[in-house]
Amino acid sequence: MAAPSYRALFRAVQRWRWGAFSGSGCCRGLSSLAVPRSKWRLHGALCLQRSPTVTQEMNPFEKEMAELVEQMDVEKSLYSDHEIRCLAEEERMQQKKEMYEDDDGGKEILLAQDLEDAWEQKLRKFSPAPRITDADKDGDRTSLNRKLDQNLLLLVKQKVGDQEIWLLPQAEWQDGETLRATAERALVELSGRHWEAKFLGNAPCGFYKYKFPQAVQTDTSVGAKVFFFKALLQHSQPSLPKGELDHVWVSKEELADYLKPKYHSQVSRFLVDL
Repeated sequence: MAAPSYRALFRAVQRWRWGAFSGSGCCRGLSSLAVPRSKWRLHGALCLQRSPTVTQEMNPFEKEMAELVEQMDVEKSLYSDHEIRCLAEEERMQQKKEMYEDDDGGKEILLAQDLEDAWEQKLRKFSPAPRITDADKDGDRTSLNRKLDQNLLLLVKQKVGDQEIWLLPQAEWQDGETLRATAERALVELSGRHWEAKFLGNAPCGFYKYKFPQAVQTDTSVGAKVFFFKALLQHSQPSLPKGELDHVWVSKEELADYLKPKYHSQVSRFLVDL
């Protein structure tokens, strides 16, 4: 007799869950009203940075400090293998002079001084690459090969309503994907899978909200909420073809030349240029 009672209890619970009971106000059921859709469109934006490829030049104080530290290291350091070899050869040469022994058995001896001369010749042939590139001289901000000692941020010109403005690359969120996946899709749509980037976490590093122009606003869409995700460009990537997409690689100081004041204020909050 236990089984029928369980089935009756199960049916009663099912009726209660779906609002089958009626009468007293304490009865609960699922609402038949649909959840209102947000009037704000969600976007995932890509904060893509190219890290510095060379160190920044030292200021006078840093140079003085570096020279002091180097001097202290030299004074407190032990002899290297090469220095020990030089001392041993000097001692051996002094002994030969005192004993008048010049016969080395016909063997060719490579002295430490010979090695130093060879290294000196090799050093004279070495020419370091210039810190100022052709892109710096030409003012080409579409090139990655510029401002090698600073972080560069990618900006693209996108159409918002009837205006074309400079923004961080962004894409509209789609059902079933995370906001980070939206930012990753923006990267793929931008470069066609040619770029490899390392995303720094699953949480957004910044947020911005703006309203569409009055001519574009509708009853179901008044503006957009943008969530920024930071990523670092990996290795040496090819530049975007010129003419296909208006884009620039700019430093933090150059952002104000392209971004609108409010947008620039929000983006600058999560940019750290060391």
